[in-house]
Amino acid sequence: MKKQTITIVATVVITVVVLFAAFYYLMPTIGARYLHPLMMGGEATSEPANLDTSTSILSDQEWFRVSYTSNENPLPLNQVHSWTLHVETADGQPVENAEISVDGGMPQHGHGLPTSPQVTENLGSGDYLVEGMKFQMLGWWEVRFGISADGRSDTVTFNLILE
Repeated sequence: MKKQTITIVATVVITVVVLFAAFYYLMPTIGARYLHPLMMGGEATSEPANLDTSTSILSDQEWFRVSYTSNENPLPLNQVHSWTLHVETADGQPVENAEISVDGGMPQHGHGLPTSPQVTENLGSGDYLVEGMKFQMLGWWEVRFGISADGRSDTVTFNLILE
């Protein structure tokens, strides 16, 4: 073998050994949350059988009834789009001037949304424009809204199945 070939082979072998060693020794430190469930020996499971995918639901403490509509139907994959979120009291009165946060992700995969959606405009009559929604994979997604209005704070979680 030529000296150059031996050097290349040795470099590749050393690199592979170092990467495997780093992975082996760092995994207890960084944890398995960075691995896909199938890599952790789990099974590919579907969403829960009784999953509520309603677009209009009561918040966790039942202070608000919240619904959403998307400017795209069906919900698109790998495309930024917007939603209109409607917030009303449990007895049907529109909630004005609410502070709303947006979060979400894929429970089975352990990752969040690929974007940072935000409420960008109060449209009036309890409607709020949510911009920056994006889903990059098919499957079960959760989108959570934290709502603060009239001295009350509550959370609502929508379940979505992208097929």
